[in-house]
Amino acid sequence: MDTQKTARLFGWLFIGTFVTSIAAKVLFVNGVGGTFDELRFIPGDVSENSVYLGAILEFGVILTNIATAVVIYPIVKRQNETVALGYVGARIMESAFIMVGILSIVSIVSVSDALVGATGAEATALAVQGDSLAATYDWAFLFGPGLVVGFGNGLMLGYLMYRSGLVPRPMAMLGLIGGPMLILSFVLILFGVYENGSAPAFLLAAPEIAWEASLGIYAAWKGFRPSPITSETWASDSGLVRPSAS
Repeated sequence: MDTQKTARLFGWLFIGTFVTSIAAKVLFVNGVGGTFDELRFIPGDVSENSVYLGAILEFGVILTNIATAVVIYPIVKRQNETVALGYVGARIMESAFIMVGILSIVSIVSVSDALVGATGAEATALAVQGDSLAATYDWAFLFGPGLVVGFGNGLMLGYLMYRSGLVPRPMAMLGLIGGPMLILSFVLILFGVYENGSAPAFLLAAPEIAWEASLGIYAAWKGFRPSPITSETWASDSGLVRPSAS
């Protein structure tokens, strides 16, 4: 296994999650209405092309999410196989919530089409349905990238990177700090202490954002630092390198 090639691939995939998720969010806001923090269904003002393109990019988030975990697993499992497997599971769980959001927002297009020519109670019911689908997308986003990420990218990946030394430990500490802060923010939003997108929400999410951004850029640019779990001695002792015939 070429560790540095794997590290750079991991880094670019991590950057890919940022690019696809931000672009998809912009398209959803433009296609449906509302803000980055809360979509709002506006009858008669839905752009199908924007929503469909956003859905494709959001599916790209799923692909890059799972790919980051699959690519890094053979390396970080040497540090702690249980936590490494947990990280793969967290990425899959996050992606499941993202898929719920995709299906919800694509369904808004169907509701918008049905509203054409609808009147009275039917139009009111369809408008309520559109609002519910937009709210489902927002909640799926909060539970996936808002909650599961705190456990996966924050605590689990932060722990693996900190213990292994594959990246600078002060950088990995951002994940160990940012993960719990993101989870706390989710709980506070859930119970109405403040709204998503407010200043407190941003402050509590900032360390996690900094951790993920720095990790992706560092791995794509520099690869991984020398670590016992990537050394030939470790691999040989673990039976991963076949002894020479001589």
